[in-house]
Amino acid sequence: MKPLCDLEFAHRYVDALPADPARHPGTRLVADACYSFVEPTKVAAPHLLAWSGLLADELGLMRPGERDASVQILAGNALARGMRPWAARYAGHQFGHWADQLGDGRAISLGELTARDGRSRELQLKGAGMTPYSRHADGRAVLRSSLREFLCSEAMHALGVPTTRALSLVATGETVVRDMFYDGRPRAEPGAIVCRVAPSFVRFGNFEMHAARGEHAILRQLADFVIAEHFPELDGADPARYARWFREVCERTARLMAHWMRVGFVHGVMNTDNMSILGLTIDYGPYGWLETWDPDWTPNTTDFAGRRYAYARQPQIGAWNLARLAGSLKSLFADEAPLHEGLDHYRQTFARTHRRMLADKLGFAALDREDDDALLEAMYALLAAHEIDVPIFFRNLTRLHRDRATTPDVLLRDALYDPAAFDGDAGVELRTRWSQWFARYRARSSLDPTSQDVAARCAGMDLINPLYLPRNYLAQQAIEAAEAGDVSVLERLLTVLREPYREQQGCDDLAARRPEWARDRPGCSALSCSS
Repeated sequence: MKPLCDLEFAHRYVDALPADPARHPGTRLVADACYSFVEPTKVAAPHLLAWSGLLADELGLMRPGERDASVQILAGNALARGMRPWAARYAGHQFGHWADQLGDGRAISLGELTARDGRSRELQLKGAGMTPYSRHADGRAVLRSSLREFLCSEAMHALGVPTTRALSLVATGETVVRDMFYDGRPRAEPGAIVCRVAPSFVRFGNFEMHAARGEHAILRQLADFVIAEHFPELDGADPARYARWFREVCERTARLMAHWMRVGFVHGVMNTDNMSILGLTIDYGPYGWLETWDPDWTPNTTDFAGRRYAYARQPQIGAWNLARLAGSLKSLFADEAPLHEGLDHYRQTFARTHRRMLADKLGFAALDREDDDALLEAMYALLAAHEIDVPIFFRNLTRLHRDRATTPDVLLRDALYDPAAFDGDAGVELRTRWSQWFARYRARSSLDPTSQDVAARCAGMDLINPLYLPRNYLAQQAIEAAEAGDVSVLERLLTVLREPYREQQGCDDLAARRPEWARDRPGCSALSCSS
């Protein structure tokens, strides 16, 4: 284990691909380049707020002191050996509309490290200052958004969802002015920088940029680099490797969407520039978690009118974004048939993977019986009608298998938002409807091959239905404490989220449904792209 400041960084991306020849400061349109060299902007008084020990161990890194030389690197105030910082150039479709050049407006990649598994990891600072792609922004980030990204990146990894990671969260000692809900009420907030880590941060939008500008030779160069570095099993001189590569990108994206649906994650801003070419969750902005059953729910206030990126629409948007990528890759193909085949493969892979994961959540070997769809429809109708906390509901289903005497009252006690719904005539109707559904579910379960080994079935369900999630209200509590100088709330939450499927003593409060005070509170139920 070594300190970050003592390591030497590689720069394969920079070495292999063309750079913007201009070095002058200020925003600009860039042509015929994959990136621009840029220096992070120094900050006044950086200090370490949070550190991912698990990721650091994978990278072979020692935890730095609160203000030591390594923290200066993580704040953008210094560089380690071999670092040649750059900001990537890319474009994208935002909310369905072409946005042209976007690029890393406040993210600056420092270089690449070889992790202990022998694979390369790129380290990137988010909030480290202006780049040629900052447009009218300041290149900075606030503590609330940086903490949310740090927390959720590591939580998603523990949940088994493909994701970029987060190594550190550093306070800058400076404030950043943001209008959180774009309502004319800006305020100064504490600034922060998160160090993101991934094999690559290349997005769909990187290819869209080159295609839009007719830079087909550079596009091919980028595709060849990505395949050689990140899809080595597909590398070689065979022209068909592009078809196999696009098919693999489609498959990874399909699996990613299925995982999001499994854990109830809603990204909030599924623009093509926020889609990883490696099939990773990337760019944690106004994300949220589906707590009550509402397929049209989005946490992003910017998307409230159209709900383009709502929970249930994410798989469809994944397909739409892949179609935009396919359009950008046409110059690599003699005909478009392989691109259409890749898109078909996405749809088939998602449908198959999502259904398999849903079967696992219910404790079934498969959803392959004639009445299974009707059972699901009845379940979703009840979840919506009675405002049940969905993660708690699925987690509690194992009680039906462990104890045949379990009643609706017991199963729904922690998940029902209005316990008074059990009272009076409404309560009789509620119990009756749920009892009928539980009877159907138990009857279906008894016919399943998994029914003979109750312990194994319940263990399997507990490994796919998380007990702990980084719910927005929990993140908000950590944010408010950190803004007041207390990071213990964040540290406790991060520790528990490292094992989200295992019940941990004394942590019932972190597995509870959203409290009523958080229902309409900013940061708990509604967020924006402001960060």
